Amino acid sequence: MIDFKLYNSVKDLPQAWDELLVDDVFLKTPFLKALEHSSPSNISTYFLGIFSSEILVGIAIIQRVEMYFDDVFRKTSNQFFKRFGKVLISNIVKGNALIVGNLMHTGQHGLYFNPEHITQDQYLNTISEALKALSKQIKITHKKKIRIIAYKDYFEEDAIHRSEAYFRREKLYKAQVQPNMIFDVKTEWQSPQDYIAAFNKKYRSRYRTALKKSNSIEKKELSLDDVLSLGDQLYQLYENVSDNAGVNSFKLHEKHFYNLKLELKNDFKVFGYFIDDKLIGFYTLILNHSKLETYFLGYDQEFQHQHQMYLNMLFDMASFGIEHQFKQVIFARTAMEIKSSVGAKPHNMYLYLKHTNNVIANTVLKLVVKYANPIRDWEERHPF
Repeated sequence: MIDFKLYNSVKDLPQAWDELLVDDVFLKTPFLKALEHSSPSNISTYFLGIFSSEILVGIAIIQRVEMYFDDVFRKTSNQFFKRFGKVLISNIVKGNALIVGNLMHTGQHGLYFNPEHITQDQYLNTISEALKALSKQIKITHKKKIRIIAYKDYFEEDAIHRSEAYFRREKLYKAQVQPNMIFDVKTEWQSPQDYIAAFNKKYRSRYRTALKKSNSIEKKELSLDDVLSLGDQLYQLYENVSDNAGVNSFKLHEKHFYNLKLELKNDFKVFGYFIDDKLIGFYTLILNHSKLETYFLGYDQEFQHQHQMYLNMLFDMASFGIEHQFKQVIFARTAMEIKSSVGAKPHNMYLYLKHTNNVIANTVLKLVVKYANPIRDWEERHPF
């Protein structure tokens, strides 16, 4: 017999949760605890355990997202877009969405099941039952109706697409979103110097120019105490970049970086860029087994162009991946062109979603996806 249990807090999770053979730090309790303690104000995370004869055989992360207008449309959104967005969100999206996965990070970091104990279709059917139960619970507790349900971020080759009948039955349609930019570390690269040597002449020259422009920057890894003492500055720099995105579905909690460092310890890295002891930029990394996941970053716009900070950060992330023998550096989506210039390749990603009001056609929902996460034309660079 297969059944499920929804948990509101990491402290309530069964011990077997961390014993599951899943190689994803985003599904382990240290990360989930940090997430619980420092989620964006409009995101609540629920933890689903799926049991077969009382044995934990599958887990899922489900996030309730409240669509707040000021969080979705930032300062940089143009006025027409804001007006159009306001109408769109008010009439179609406004309210609550349930996302199967972690909305705060690119990639599939919300699902795991043991195929020896449960089939994929059984697993997905149980998630569907849990979503219905959670929707009722939210309606009773918070007086909110779930408007949208989505399963996020799957690669073309992921096994989940084989459950076509399930998604058809649940009236979830498949939509392409921006690609995940992934940097494969070649086995012959024993050091960052080998990586730079593999560049063609044009991109080697570009690297040297960027490196020269960063000469006056002191780069150092931040300790837990540093992250605490520099917390306000880190958050301000993060906001500089986040607000510039125009459209975003959340804003990080002010203590997010501190809580991640506290819980993940050495598996969460924060690197600061300083000029004359002033923090002008930072980037973060999550060490996820054989994959190095780039996480949030921030910088002072005043110094960005002059010192090519963003490009230098990308080089530094790639170099860290090579030095520490990761198989891949996950650069995530956005800024695809510049990420391809350091060697990252695009990998197409898809989500499945639906509006719970059948009167609203999926074509209208497709518009929301298009405006919130458009597939942009861009030119891929080939640095090697």
